[in-house]
Order: sequence, then structure tokens, then C-alpha cells
Amino acid sequence: MYGGIFGFSRIHYRRRHRHRQETRTVARSTKQEALATRNRLLDAAEVLFQAQGVSQTSLQQIAQQAGATRGAIYWHFKDKADLFNAMMERVKLPLEAAGQAAGAAPGDPLGEITHRLVAALNLMTSDAQVRRVLEVATHQVEYTQEMASVRQRHLSVRNECIHDFQKAFRLAARRQHLRLPVPASVAAQGMHALITGVIQNWLLDPAAFDLVRTGRQAFEVYVAGLGFRIDDAARAGTAPVGAGAPSSGAASDAAADAATAAIAAVAS
Repeated sequence: MYGGIFGFSRIHYRRRHRHRQETRTVARSTKQEALATRNRLLDAAEVLFQAQGVSQTSLQQIAQQAGATRGAIYWHFKDKADLFNAMMERVKLPLEAAGQAAGAAPGDPLGEITHRLVAALNLMTSDAQVRRVLEVATHQVEYTQEMASVRQRHLSVRNECIHDFQKAFRLAARRQHLRLPVPASVAAQGMHALITGVIQNWLLDPAAFDLVRTGRQAFEVYVAGLGFRIDDAARAGTAPVGAGAPSSGAASDAAADAATAAIAAVAS
């Protein structure tokens, strides 16, 4: 009798355990399929936005290009602007990762910007997807009413970028005992315009000039014009351990913020 009861319990337990495993497998599979659909929609949007512009591309066209339904788009994205912002975030991550992997002189905000900026520019020239999305963001988007949140995102990233450049210039000026010839806010506005301008012109005609060399040299000439010295390690694109002045927590944070600003200027 007891054997029968215990045997039934064991069978019931095995069935319940198997059911839980199957449920987890289905949930995992469903999540993977949803992610694959989301990526197909973003891939399709990139291609169509580049070919015919953002305003001339409908969500229905994106769904058809991706082999999905219009409903699938609204499952993943609120509207076209939300999809566009997700497309931008997808390339911002590898740009930031490339910058973080570059390394720089400890506590040197200008060196940090140089290293991370060069890493991001290198990625633009070598990664077709990054180049395609930045071309869309730069030359194929119109700030219509339906894209109002995209414009707001652009302004927010720009303002944060300029703010971080401003902090970096002030820190670098104190570090080098330098009095800037213009307010740090003006220097930061000019730096943002310089970086985005070089990139926008390169995207118009990538064969016109070497983006990495021109971008690095333009940055160095600009900061030299402000009176800053650029370390040889930063100029060469290398960062030996211990280069520069000793790092402090505030200096490291400001350097990281400034470097992130350089990437944001690229990916906004």
C-alpha cells in the first residue's frame, strides 16, 4: 500500500518537474524569438531609413521588410520615433564599448577624450552598421511632429555632451595651470561643433579624407589653440601605465564623463 502511494507521488513529482522544465524551455524560446523579431525590425528600419529617408518610410514597410506584422512593431516599439531611438541605442553601445577598451592616461581628461574618440572613429570606418545608422541620423532624418521625441533626445544628448566637455576643459586647465582664452562653455560648444562637423562631412563622402587621422588632428589643433598641452602618449594613441599626473577620484570621474561626451557627440 505504501509502495503504491509513494510510487504515485514519485510519478506525480516527475510529471510536474518535467512540466516545469518544458514551461521554462518554451518561455526561453519565446523570449529568444521576440528578441530575434525585434532585431529584424531594427535591421529593416536601418536599411529603409538609409535608402528612402525616415519620413518617407512607414511602419508597414518596415514590417514587410522584416517579414513581420505591423502588430509586431507595436509590440516592441511605441511608434516610429521609439524605433528610431532604439536603433540609435543599438549602435551607441558598441561605440561606448570601443571607447572604454581604449584606455588612457590616468586622470587626464584630454588624453581620455583623445583615446576614446579615436576608438569610436575607428569603429565608424570599419563597422558598416555603425556607419549606416550614423548616416541615417545625420542626413536622413527630419524633425517632423511624429519625430519630436527624437529631436528631444538629440538636444538632451547634445546638452549633456557640452556640459561634460565644459567640465573636462576646466579640470584640464587646473591640471595644467592654464587660464583659458575663452569661457569653458564657449570652448565646449566649439568642441562639439568640431567633432560632429568632421563626422557629418565624412559621412557625405567617406573617400574624401581619413576620418581617424583628420578627427584626431582637428581635436589636437583645437585644444592646442586653447593653450593646452597634449601628452605624447595621447598624441600617439597609446597610454603607458602611470602616464600623466596622479589620478584622483574627481579627475577620473571627469575624464570618464568627458570621454563619454565625445562618444555621445558621435552617436547623438
